[in-house]
Amino acid sequence: MFDRILFPTDGGDGADAAFDHVLDLAADHDATVHVLNVADTTHDSVTRVGRDVVDVLEQEGEEVVEAAADRAADRGVETVTAVLQGGVAETIVAYAADHEADLIAMPTRGRTGLDRLLLGSTTEHVVRRSTVPVLSLRPDGEPARYPYRNVLVPTDGSDRADEALDRAVALASRSGATLHLFSVVDIGSVGAEAYSGTDALVSAAEEAVAEAADVAEAAGVETVERAEVGSSAARGIQSYLADHDLDLVVMGTRGRTGVERYLLGSVAERTVRTSPVPVLTVPDDESE
Repeated sequence: MFDRILFPTDGGDGADAAFDHVLDLAADHDATVHVLNVADTTHDSVTRVGRDVVDVLEQEGEEVVEAAADRAADRGVETVTAVLQGGVAETIVAYAADHEADLIAMPTRGRTGLDRLLLGSTTEHVVRRSTVPVLSLRPDGEPARYPYRNVLVPTDGSDRADEALDRAVALASRSGATLHLFSVVDIGSVGAEAYSGTDALVSAAEEAVAEAADVAEAAGVETVERAEVGSSAARGIQSYLADHDLDLVVMGTRGRTGVERYLLGSVAERTVRTSPVPVLTVPDDESE
């Protein structure tokens, strides 16, 4: 399923914690890991050492990727290393496209220590722009578990949700995981009692979950199904995560509403920010 995994790293504690999970994934899939460090050109990093002009960030980047490659070699995982200059998010997305990566795996926080809930983080920029799936890994808390045993797939029955479902089914089939198929009827601030179309929306959500279960069960994957009414799809996902012992969330970056995937505050981005477990976001075919 994964042959080439891109792992952007700045050598910080968050990246180190996430790399263990990336190596678990790569070893299982016999994948090559592309270890990338981006020397951020928004920072002045050129200095003189004796008669030589040295880019400190590039020099540090070489040390970072070499250390990661050594760790991977200890696990028997093949690596390709690169240190590039440029804007961080833009360079990551371009590298993934140029090298036909199957997956970008990266932590939700890096060396800067910026709060992972902060809008505009590098990970969020990559999730918005990437044309390949992105696995967002929380660097703090309990280490992410692999193989996956319980995988949450939020669905609204849209084509984009179906693409995420296909990815989740493939992962679950490989590891013997149970898929938790979950749909939230998002009524916003209107209120369930005042919204005349709630019953129809609930029926549609239940149908979406049932259809997803048919797809999963046809592939031999065990499922748990649930549809509910809530004031927010993102809050519903948070609540489900809090109440169940899950290992991964797999979801599309845009749903039935057709809301532009670059819009801040989307359900996918909120889930990436708040999820205690890894989140695999799957872009749609119309991604630029």
